[in-house]
Amino acid sequence: MKKRWMLALILILVMGMLTGCHGRRSEEAFEMPAQLDEENPIEIVFWAKNDTNKTQRDIYYKAIEGFQKLYPNISVTMRLYTDYGKIYNDVITNISTGTTPNVCITYPDHIATYLTGSGTVMPLDELMADPKYGLGGEALKFDAPIQEEIVPEYLGECRIGDSYYALPYMRSSEACYVNKTYVEALGYTLPETLTWDFVWEVSEKALEQNADGTFKVNGQQVMIPFIYKSTDNMMIQSLMQKGAPYSDEEGNILLFNEETTQILKTVAEHGKSGAFSTFKISGYPANFLNAGQCIFAVDSTAGSTWMGSKAPLVDIAEDKIVDFETEVMTVPQYDPSAPQMISQGPSVCIFHKADDQEVLASWLFAQYLLTNDIQIAYSETEGYVPVTRKARESLEYQEYLAAAGSDEEVHYDIKIKAVALVMEHTEDTFVTPVFNGSASLRDASGQLIENVTKAVRRKKTVDDAFINDLYEEVQALYHLDQGGLGASGQEQELGTLPGEAVALITLLAAAWILIISLALRERLIKPKE
Repeated sequence: MKKRWMLALILILVMGMLTGCHGRRSEEAFEMPAQLDEENPIEIVFWAKNDTNKTQRDIYYKAIEGFQKLYPNISVTMRLYTDYGKIYNDVITNISTGTTPNVCITYPDHIATYLTGSGTVMPLDELMADPKYGLGGEALKFDAPIQEEIVPEYLGECRIGDSYYALPYMRSSEACYVNKTYVEALGYTLPETLTWDFVWEVSEKALEQNADGTFKVNGQQVMIPFIYKSTDNMMIQSLMQKGAPYSDEEGNILLFNEETTQILKTVAEHGKSGAFSTFKISGYPANFLNAGQCIFAVDSTAGSTWMGSKAPLVDIAEDKIVDFETEVMTVPQYDPSAPQMISQGPSVCIFHKADDQEVLASWLFAQYLLTNDIQIAYSETEGYVPVTRKARESLEYQEYLAAAGSDEEVHYDIKIKAVALVMEHTEDTFVTPVFNGSASLRDASGQLIENVTKAVRRKKTVDDAFINDLYEEVQALYHLDQGGLGASGQEQELGTLPGEAVALITLLAAAWILIISLALRERLIKPKE
């Protein structure tokens, strides 16, 4: 009898443990409140990214202040990070302890990983559609955009599976900032659209030297004609332009293919000559461009305030800056008639909490970030574009664009040219499939270019054997050769099951082992009794 009671107790404990694993309410448990509670205090935490841009930081504080004036019982506490990677790592850590923020600036790649934890990121479909508090809802105390006023391409980027899990916040793309003066000094005329062949040819020509070892085009000891900031974007865009595989919606890794090999061999050729380098190897492209030591500098349009002879933000001494004409162009293309540019920029997600009022308050704050005042003010700080047509088409924003070049700060012409480039090519932008581990795949794609460029600088031969070994090395480094990718791109022991599913299976197995062990022990002891 005692043994049966012991078995029953074990089962009760196991069921309790299983219940504990699901103790956090899932997204489906959320019930949209009929009315926002405006009497009792509600506290929400907002995690955002900011480097050293005081203007952007002030915009966040102004947004919080404005929101709290409308909803005095809702208190918003902000925590600023210096990069999105740190936000990502902290969210992953806090998921396990149930202490995620309420609202977070992040990327869809990261959200896909967050979703492997039960009850984490809120699906927004129900919230978006609510007639009172949804997008442009009748009960809102601010002028929020309706769904149709959000740029559809950008909203579509926030869809994972069958649901929206974020709202776009700001968008940018990449641009090639060109020293037009040097291009023409080398005997070339810039085409309407840059091609890879043109960039490689001009870059090699720029390496010609004088008898004293200085470069003919700039008269200096240093010239790196082509520098790429984000090599993951370089690889991804190149594959997209070629129509070559990278990954698919099911999360299959397709990066390691023949087209990738050809791209890496081209990179090796021009890396070996010194015509090409990367940010990680040589340094920030803008510094070389502004010093007259680079001709083609590829960086985000959000970095446009650092580009050009009159850039309002610089990292080099003023006496090192060279005067030249800057052109803002699309990144190099394989087919200029069908340009392809990656879409990038932060989105806003909200996390599930036990208190539905807290979730609703978080949703209202996320919406508030899409109001014209915030969208326009933030986009004016750098080369971001607003994510709503409402803001883009407003008189205030149109006047901002029309004032390009009227000063070298807010209306810096290179910055506004970069913004115009993104808006002109909105329909030409793309995003890669989002899944748990897609962030690791993105890192791996850039690592291939970095490793090849480093290798030729170290006098190594980049041939098929080298590239095959590189593929194996990078696959292992980013766990792309495993059955599944976990919360940080790490291998999961049981296929692609989320961590909680693995925990449940482990608990069940342990319970059965205990039950069987006790049953066997009872049978062995019974004859002696």
